[in-house]
Amino acid sequence: MQGSATAHLAFPRTAGGISTSSSKLPNETNMGESTIDWSALGFSYLKTDYRYLSHWKDGQWDAGSLTEDNILHISEGSTALHYGQQCFEGLKAYRCKDGSINLFRPDQNALRMQRSCARLLMPQVPTEQFIEACRQVVKANERFVPPYGSGGALYMRPFVIGVGENIGVRTAPEFIFSVFCIPVGAYFKGGMTPHDFVISGYDRAAPNGTGAAKVGGNYAASLLPGADAKRDGFADCIYLDPASHSKIEEVGSANFFAITQDDEFVTPRSPSVLPGITRLSLMELARDRLGLKVSEGDVHIDQLDRFKEAGACGTAAVITPIGGIQYGDKLHVFHSREDVGPVTQRLYRELTGIQCGDVEAPAGWVVKV
Repeated sequence: MQGSATAHLAFPRTAGGISTSSSKLPNETNMGESTIDWSALGFSYLKTDYRYLSHWKDGQWDAGSLTEDNILHISEGSTALHYGQQCFEGLKAYRCKDGSINLFRPDQNALRMQRSCARLLMPQVPTEQFIEACRQVVKANERFVPPYGSGGALYMRPFVIGVGENIGVRTAPEFIFSVFCIPVGAYFKGGMTPHDFVISGYDRAAPNGTGAAKVGGNYAASLLPGADAKRDGFADCIYLDPASHSKIEEVGSANFFAITQDDEFVTPRSPSVLPGITRLSLMELARDRLGLKVSEGDVHIDQLDRFKEAGACGTAAVITPIGGIQYGDKLHVFHSREDVGPVTQRLYRELTGIQCGDVEAPAGWVVKV
């Protein structure tokens, strides 16, 4: 590849399709023992062996392939740097008891990334290329997949950024699609234990803005509110709707759900709520496996007494039970503050069982690497 957006990137190519092998791939039968302490994994960056790179130029994505280089070399005029023209995804690969590896619902991540790309005038990555890129990255970094039963997973971060020589407020002339991975443990310290959260006075996204797209600007705006919450002893903050500030929308970087007194699964629905894949999966499991009524709608902050359980859910966090919500001077405590509620526990066991291959998955939910 040539041009300022891709200078210094050197990696093998294949003609006519996505590369599925490379002379530089590790020998899968003799990769040596990992020195990672799997029990101590958190959610931090760790350089793994390979990542996937593909470039869009002149109206199309190239074949894409793997590289050991974890440094991107891009033009100083790249729109990703100046105008936030970028989006990303997060998904996980899980080691099963038989040693195989499951990718969890990568097609849903591909579809969501396509929607995010469309919102920011970026070329969409085809679903087939997205999934194949993820499979290549997992296979090439298999030694970093935490063992079955460790509670860890291989987290993948696909992203698309606008690059190339540009200075005006317009869509980029070139783009990069990449996928890298890291082994991770629990997102919140303590894992599957109840945490307290606080209602933020900030807005996560504007009405009719980019809240439903997984774009970096939404997360940049969350840094200060999140830091304030942690400084005050909370796990994270909760955002209310930006129009009326009367309804719960999201929990930091995760979706919100709650269980009513009569075991109804409730989650917010709003144009500024990110449609999470974990949230979607829990809704489907609650309805189809647990037989619960599932509702998407308004979750008013002054009606928390309706709920006996609440939680944050997302790829990184999976499920984090909410013990209490601080709103103004009052801490609303749920019935299950000291222990994980029974419905939340059942949903967690069902979801993680599917991800690790211990529970039969609904059709299309799992892709074997």
